[in-house]
Amino acid sequence: MSLRPLTDAWRSATSRLIIIYGALFAIWCVVLLGVVQWEASRYLSGVVDQMLAARIHYLENTDQRRLPATVEAASAIDVQGFMWIGLFDAKGARIAGNISKVPEELTLADEGVVRSVNASLAGPTRNATLRARGITRVLPNGDRLVVAKESTTIDGIGAIISRGLLWGLSLTLIPGLLGGILIARGPARRIRAIQRAMEPIREGDLSVRLPVTRGGDEVDLLAATVNTTLTEIERLLGEVKGVSDNIAHDLRTPLTRMRTRLYRLQQQFEGKPEAEQLDACVAEIDTVLSRFRALLRVSELEDRQRSACFENMDLGAVLRNVHEFYAPLAEDRGQLFEIDVGRLPPLRGDPQLMFEAFANLVGNAIKFTPNGGAVRLVALTDPTGDARVDIADTGPGIPPNEREAVFRRFYRGDETRTKPGCGLGLAIVSAIVRLHGFSLSVGGNEKGAVFSVTCPAA
Repeated sequence: MSLRPLTDAWRSATSRLIIIYGALFAIWCVVLLGVVQWEASRYLSGVVDQMLAARIHYLENTDQRRLPATVEAASAIDVQGFMWIGLFDAKGARIAGNISKVPEELTLADEGVVRSVNASLAGPTRNATLRARGITRVLPNGDRLVVAKESTTIDGIGAIISRGLLWGLSLTLIPGLLGGILIARGPARRIRAIQRAMEPIREGDLSVRLPVTRGGDEVDLLAATVNTTLTEIERLLGEVKGVSDNIAHDLRTPLTRMRTRLYRLQQQFEGKPEAEQLDACVAEIDTVLSRFRALLRVSELEDRQRSACFENMDLGAVLRNVHEFYAPLAEDRGQLFEIDVGRLPPLRGDPQLMFEAFANLVGNAIKFTPNGGAVRLVALTDPTGDARVDIADTGPGIPPNEREAVFRRFYRGDETRTKPGCGLGLAIVSAIVRLHGFSLSVGGNEKGAVFSVTCPAA
């Protein structure tokens, strides 16, 4: 199974909210159970302290002559270690009881105060040093009485709460995280569907609409708004395109008639001084007509319906035809025109349109490369399995700040204004490439430009 859906799910806003909520929940649980543990420990410690105070009060008020026997009897009866008692002389030697020595934590300054101590036990049933809570009293005869009780009950409460916290977090966070993944995968799938729908829109196909479900949530509202916007943009662009096409059609007819009349006058004035002026007028009209034809050509190529006629295409044969067509022109200019076509993947497209696109790129490379320069046409399969065609020349190159603008209609850079042309050739190339779903880019440096066309395999 691919890990991409899980990765996309974790990157979504829903997953981030779930993680934040889970972290806050875990912190709150830790704080809450910490307070519970502290309150429970404080309460049990108070209960133990009261028991110790009551026991030592009882013993210190016992007849001092019978106190050793009472301490021994209490120690013998308490076989479970419920309460430990020790009687010591003024020097700390044990007289009676099951505490082997006075705990170091119980100083004379702490007389009558309960402290946490490490009690050393001695007796027939137990010999150990355990954590306990203890209290001491100095008797009138100088002996010291020590009473202690093991604090494992108090520590056990903390252990129980800690285990409860662990199980609670496990049983809450793990299902929560799994549920979060399942919840986030739904929006992630929808976002991927929107991304796929946006690809043709980004390429210029405004007829595509974003998918909208019946849920009517925020994503659907956004998709519906985008679809409404696309509809309006498509309508406005269609109107602008229609006006441009109509202008080109309407002006081309009278210009053609004017050219015909000028041509007839040119024939009548052949050999006379007026013929030169007529030749210049005919040339200007031809330039305008060629621009109108190019505009209509771009408009025709932007119609996506033509892609329905695509067929299996041998790109290598197309490139070899382009090389054969332009080789004589390059030879006349003293330019080295090389071609290197490797093994290419199968492609679908219109061979005639691709011939027109590559012929335009090669023609520009030859036109802007000085005499004696070099033009190289290379086609290969890149590491991703797609076909890549590079047209490199040794001309002046294209500045980086103009590399996006050269594909706009009528754009001409400072280096190309003195060259013949109308600035529509690369716009036609861009339209053909986008019609096929290919990509076009320009690179290079001041020693030459490199136009690259990437053709995804069929």
